Amino acid sequence: MGVSFNGRTNVSKTLYSRSSRDAPAVTNQQLVEKLIFDKVLVTPRIIKAFKAIDRKDFVLPGDEDRAYEDRPLSIGYGATISQPTTVAIMLEKLQPELGDKILEIGTGSGYLTALLAKIIGGKGKVFSIERISELKGLAEFNLRKYNFRNAALFVGDGKAGLAGYAPFDGIISSASGDEMPESWETQLKIGGRIVAPIGDSLVVLDKASKKRFKEVKYPGFIFVPLR
Repeated sequence: MGVSFNGRTNVSKTLYSRSSRDAPAVTNQQLVEKLIFDKVLVTPRIIKAFKAIDRKDFVLPGDEDRAYEDRPLSIGYGATISQPTTVAIMLEKLQPELGDKILEIGTGSGYLTALLAKIIGGKGKVFSIERISELKGLAEFNLRKYNFRNAALFVGDGKAGLAGYAPFDGIISSASGDEMPESWETQLKIGGRIVAPIGDSLVVLDKASKKRFKEVKYPGFIFVPLR
């Protein structure tokens, strides 16, 4: 998933199996095929977005030949673009739909932002918060390659969310905290979903009512801390 708002990313313990495809991916299409083959990507609209958004457009100059590796890559300022498997898992858990309003915690180079913008379409909106202003600038540059008009980027504290634009249909973060920020729960609409790491688990939180939530944990992940 995109990088965390502190400029770093999580790395899932789940990597694609080299036994499934011996040849490394050298194109975006091959990367997507690996994720489909390993059953990481399963939802048609999410697959379509992965095919349309080329990861090479979100890595630093000089790293183009590594863009399709299933691992995080440095984007400067101590930050990385997230591992494709991790991004795919989190989007499959979030299940964004056409017209949704999504809050992303951590813009990084804009890769997850672009995927979200593609999935939710022109009537939807992505609001993304990044702590490091230089990375916001990098993401803006990268997103212009796709002429998106449904993504708004902000510099700020991701833990606080964006109350002025709430409620959100979905909230997604890729940095781990000890507990879910109350601001996210408040800013999520009833019927909405949060996908975020808590400790070493990926947590999916569905808001059933103003004060009632349904939580499912998926253990076995490694994430950087939420700061």
